[in-house]
Amino acid sequence: MQDPKAYIATHKERMLDELIELLKIASVSADPAYKEEVHRAAAYTKEQLERVGCTSCEVIQTPGYPVVYGEKIIDPNLPTVLVYGHYDVQPPDPINLWDSPPFEPVIRTTETHPEGAIFARGACDDKGQFYMHVKAVEYMTQTDQLPCNVKFMIEGEEEVGSDNLAGFLKDHLDKLACDIILISDTGMISRDIPSIQTGLRGLSYVEVEVTGPNRDLHSGVYGGAVANPINVLSQMIASLHDEKGHITIPQFYDKVIELSAEEREAMARVPFDEKEYKEHLNINAVQGEEGYTTNERASTRPTLDVNGIWGGYTGEGAKTVLPSKAYAKISMRLVPDQDHEEITQLFTDHFKAIAPDGVQVKVTPHHGGKPYVTPIDSVGYLAAEKALERSFGITPVPQRGGGSIPIVALFEEVLGVKSVLMGFGFDSDAIHSPNEHFGVWNYFKGIETIPYFYQYYTELTKA
Repeated sequence: MQDPKAYIATHKERMLDELIELLKIASVSADPAYKEEVHRAAAYTKEQLERVGCTSCEVIQTPGYPVVYGEKIIDPNLPTVLVYGHYDVQPPDPINLWDSPPFEPVIRTTETHPEGAIFARGACDDKGQFYMHVKAVEYMTQTDQLPCNVKFMIEGEEEVGSDNLAGFLKDHLDKLACDIILISDTGMISRDIPSIQTGLRGLSYVEVEVTGPNRDLHSGVYGGAVANPINVLSQMIASLHDEKGHITIPQFYDKVIELSAEEREAMARVPFDEKEYKEHLNINAVQGEEGYTTNERASTRPTLDVNGIWGGYTGEGAKTVLPSKAYAKISMRLVPDQDHEEITQLFTDHFKAIAPDGVQVKVTPHHGGKPYVTPIDSVGYLAAEKALERSFGITPVPQRGGGSIPIVALFEEVLGVKSVLMGFGFDSDAIHSPNEHFGVWNYFKGIETIPYFYQYYTELTKA
């Protein structure tokens, strides 16, 4: 395959402008107020797939937001790669912490991205990363170098749990038939140390509600005599970890597969500077489960974290109120062989059991997904390894990831196909946070690298 760099250089400005147009679309799947924008992002994605030569392009409706599908079949006897990504994005809140509006993309230089980074919600997760694949296919079709078949499945509900994808997969088995699934919704260590993620944590996400009195009360008249739901909720949440950072839910760890000494030793060889890690986050210490390193805690151990907590009066000034209700959103990241449905039930039973008299507790499950681990000796992994080595000039490092992509385990369960996680973002890109960004260098490096994956995957499957 010819070096893609010359083609990229010729079309660089246009490729960047197209991504910026996509990033201007506020496709927030979690908030119904953005419904029209989510559909607009789907339509834009379909249009771009058509422009790069895909056929049978469709916006396929689901009970939720649609899935965008497109394909380029050059020979049914050749291998088929299915590219998965998502056009929906996280809510931009809190807006006041952004240095520029989240849906008005700007390019600024940073220490990590001296060539510039695109600051916008969804820049790295996942619009910038899935759009690399669209442009990589453009290069291969325009230069007549596509070595195999390619299909795209770009969804609009990943950030809210992909609840409708199981049904979509089962309803479109023939359409989605493939040999490997290629995903760029993850990251790598750095531009000098490329890496391939070999696993994802699962997820159980719940919302809890604690109710005390039947209405908000005067905190002077009733304070000290009636259970305060915020106080109670805070105490209940605090009890979910012990002094060693272990999660206290009974049976929570029963199915956790411990890493072997050899696996922990291999993880320890992955470059990691804890001092730099703390400086980047402006913290003076790390913390977590006793007996594990920072890298292990962030990727191979289960977690329980509060993602939001509210209740009572939070407006300007003072209001002396004892609230009727208090709420929290809680996520649990899971590892093999934890099942998200079982963990959700264990959490629900325990949280209700620890509630004191005087309050009522409601637990509402939101979404979840299973953990996933991919072997490093598979044809897909080896093709990704060779592709990154070709474009970076160095062999990539296998690395377990701490995030969750619920659909990945489902792909294997329903389609019977392995996935390769070849991401180009950095941990410092602030995904899910204010000032999310994606390096311009990373974007074009992805477009450069992806065609090599197709080349090597086709060669290895023929061998």
